[in-house]
Amino acid sequence: MKNSYAEGERPDLIETHEFDLSADSMDAYVSLFGLNDQNIALVERECHVKISLHDHHLLIGGEPEGIRLAQQTIQVLLDLISRNEAIDRMRIRYVISMIREGKADQISNNLKTVIAVTHRGKQITCKTIGQQEYVDAIKRNVLTFAIGPAGTGKTYLAMAMAVMSLKNKDVERIILTRPAVEAGEKLGFLPGDLSQKVDPYLRPLYDAMYDFMGPDSYMKLSERGIVEVAPLAYMRGRTLSDAFIIMDEAQNTTSEQMKMFLTRIGFHSKVVVTGDITQTDLPFGKKSGLAEAIQILDHIPDIGIIRLTGRDIVRHEMVQLIVDAYERHGSPNDPDERGR
Repeated sequence: MKNSYAEGERPDLIETHEFDLSADSMDAYVSLFGLNDQNIALVERECHVKISLHDHHLLIGGEPEGIRLAQQTIQVLLDLISRNEAIDRMRIRYVISMIREGKADQISNNLKTVIAVTHRGKQITCKTIGQQEYVDAIKRNVLTFAIGPAGTGKTYLAMAMAVMSLKNKDVERIILTRPAVEAGEKLGFLPGDLSQKVDPYLRPLYDAMYDFMGPDSYMKLSERGIVEVAPLAYMRGRTLSDAFIIMDEAQNTTSEQMKMFLTRIGFHSKVVVTGDITQTDLPFGKKSGLAEAIQILDHIPDIGIIRLTGRDIVRHEMVQLIVDAYERHGSPNDPDERGR
């Protein structure tokens, strides 16, 4: 951690403010400062201040506006640390940008709202304002579309809401589905029965469900038909009532498949459709049913359309950098790019 200033010494800046650290453990200090002080160094650069540790106080020097921004940022970061949230450069930059937009209170409120609890006891909260808007839309609407890049929590948060709805007896079952489309690779003929053939396509849904229920509970609920994971083709001819239904990777549906799925909605059901329209694995020239649906169904009551962005990515910082780079370059899945 940074050395404190020598007695009587202050940075040669306009103003210096002393910030009392409320962290009550060395682990909290380490998390706040980061490896080789990289976290606090980033706060310094982004807020245009100088920060140093003196006993249990931070000395923050700089312009008054920069000091205020740094103080608020550090307080939010300490709130995150107290809830065992990981602090990295991406999270720090996001917190600072939200504070600059006057949304510091929204970040704090998100941290206090528990969406669900995993089978290991970990509390799930929204990590970005976009994620909170997504969860609120699910609560509010019968049908919610969530569009955004990888790592924004589209499927995971929908799964969390589904499990909580089941536990609260708002629905009688959970149905998870996705189109069985290969992601740019031809896998050939897979061995085994029909269930074994489609399992590789549905594995991400199993993984998320295991996280919330645990493998044993999932197997019991699956055997009783309370939780169903199935390819999209299995939805044809059914009416899905009293259920929480999630369709993942919806950008890989055709127009016909999307219409078929949406007309399966029954009474007392809630539906979430997730996807990234820039990552379509459909054959060239085939229009995505997801892209078409959000155009056709916009402005219909009880249908929410949430557009998550790179700011909502909660995976490793490198994921956000990669997504941003592809967006600047032009995604190879954009119709105009694939023909080049």
